[in-house]
Amino acid sequence: MHFFPVVELGGLNFDLSSIIAILVSCIVVFALARAAVGNLSVHNPSKIQNFMEWVVEFVHNTIASTMPLSKVKTYVSLGMTLIMFIFVSNLLGLPFGVVTELDDTYKGPVTVLGMEIMSGEEVERLHEEGKHISFAWWKSPTADLSVTAGLALIVFVLVHYLGLTRNTKHYLKHYFEPFPIFFPLNVMKEAAKPLTLALRLYANIFAGEVLIATILMMGWIGLPLMAVWQGFSIFVGAIQAFLFTILTMVYISQATVHEHDDDHH
Repeated sequence: MHFFPVVELGGLNFDLSSIIAILVSCIVVFALARAAVGNLSVHNPSKIQNFMEWVVEFVHNTIASTMPLSKVKTYVSLGMTLIMFIFVSNLLGLPFGVVTELDDTYKGPVTVLGMEIMSGEEVERLHEEGKHISFAWWKSPTADLSVTAGLALIVFVLVHYLGLTRNTKHYLKHYFEPFPIFFPLNVMKEAAKPLTLALRLYANIFAGEVLIATILMMGWIGLPLMAVWQGFSIFVGAIQAFLFTILTMVYISQATVHEHDDDHH
């Protein structure tokens, strides 16, 4: 039975596998960005520079489809960060898994760096039930609802901050449109946006990891299925990163741009 190593600090639970994966995602994204700008050349660009220039152009065009061109440059860095971090995070669970197994004769608590991740009583109870205990240390961070909820919450706060500070009058007015009686519905609509952002990303990536675990249980018979699913998972990971990013830009545009802006071209 696989468990994720969870430690409790200050009454809060922290999943170590998610934290490790988030750190790896950040390092990978930073390394890619640093490698792309490390040796810039106009006449003889490297492959990584060409790739990053394509990503910048793709993100720029994506944002331009949601808001006036005069505002696009402001959000390119945000779009780049979101799409690269989420895409890398979505793929981290594909290549391999890191699992440590607990000896069936061990009866004490399980600790990591002095922090308890499973009590001795729980270990003993699981052994008595005939269950084999192992801990999974590697997964896609976006397969954890707390991670996708954190991303969605950041977007939620940012969208409403930008709406209040850059488009105050029209932003507040939209809560009472088309009629003041619609105010509760408009509030519910805004509250649902981060919920759908978080659940859509989490559900797709988590379902993919569950399917991978199921295929692995099939042994060598599942190898062809695994190869097909690995390829499809890359596609799903890219689509989900794109959807999260473009929806973020749509929400920002709705909060900061009103109908009198006509400089889309």
